[in-house]
Amino acid sequence: MDIGFSVEETRFREECRDWLHANVPAEKRPLDAADAIGFDKAWQRRLFDAGWAGINWPADYGGRGLSIVQQVIWLEEYAKAHAPWIGANFVGINHGGPTLILNASEEQKAYHLPRILKGEAIWCQGFSEPGAGSDLAGIKTRGRIEGDELVVNGSKIWTSFAHVADWQELVLRTEEGSQRHAGLSWAICDMHAPGITVRPIKKMSGQTEFAEVFYDDVRIPLSNVVGGLGNGWKVAMSTLSFERGTGFIAEQVKAGQEIAELVTTARANGMIKDDRIADQLSQMRAEVAALRAMTYRNISEVVRTGQPGPEASVIRLFTSELGQRLERMAVLLMGEDMIDFAYGDDNAVQDYLRGFAATIAGGTAQIQRDIIGERLLGLPKSR
Repeated sequence: MDIGFSVEETRFREECRDWLHANVPAEKRPLDAADAIGFDKAWQRRLFDAGWAGINWPADYGGRGLSIVQQVIWLEEYAKAHAPWIGANFVGINHGGPTLILNASEEQKAYHLPRILKGEAIWCQGFSEPGAGSDLAGIKTRGRIEGDELVVNGSKIWTSFAHVADWQELVLRTEEGSQRHAGLSWAICDMHAPGITVRPIKKMSGQTEFAEVFYDDVRIPLSNVVGGLGNGWKVAMSTLSFERGTGFIAEQVKAGQEIAELVTTARANGMIKDDRIADQLSQMRAEVAALRAMTYRNISEVVRTGQPGPEASVIRLFTSELGQRLERMAVLLMGEDMIDFAYGDDNAVQDYLRGFAATIAGGTAQIQRDIIGERLLGLPKSR
């Protein structure tokens, strides 16, 4: 494992730090997606104009084309600077755009990629359904071929930013009678097309970020299919090849910042004198350090082999569960101040409520444990 940085990489870190210091907005990003859309687009445009948009996208497609180590440096400095989350741009930058780069036609790339990078077009992800959450192969939304169009009927759920999106990466079943991974297609869906109904879902933290999406004879041109009919599973999975172990760097830096703040709070209110509190804070501080070490090890392996391994599931699982423990501790240390918590404000209680999703979204903790058991420990596949 190599955890050192070269002279050039150190200079690059200084470049990142200087730009972020001069450009991170003083105002906070609004919590609700609908309220934050203007903020998100403006911040993405600022990143683009300065050459910091799409740090892992190839330069040929407008990205920065950073090495893995440079990506780590940028993400670390981004988190240290308390730079805002890219919010509504997340799906386009991290999912839709990379999938198009790897699979789309040149015409599709030319139209969509610049708009994603500039923050001009918002994307959402149409994967999860009421009966197919972590099990993507179980989707039932169907696309019937009529002439040069797909006629789509069905529904999706937990679709982030659907109510503010312009486009959707939609996985649907286009082969009648197909089962599981076969017969799926990946299509670009216009979220303003007739027949689409979006029903926002309010989270228990008070914000509206998710939505249900219903398709009633929605027509999508066959020219919007990416990678060819019936290749949807392959196209969807190809996006994972863009991930090189850097996905949780920001969360880990923030965890380190949070544990330092919790120790300061515990000292200020005297709760550090409780041995149980002190022990838990010490344990979490050690876990944050261990998590960073695991991440550096995983990234070193990616640099050596070119591919992330199943060890990434260990990091993902540990990051999400540690984050929840930190949020519970933050609420505990608030003491009586919890009573004064204003619903909808950005505070420790909000972080605690939002944190429940960490072990569910994008593959549940149970799914991650299955991957660890089967691919790392060699245990029999769960049935």
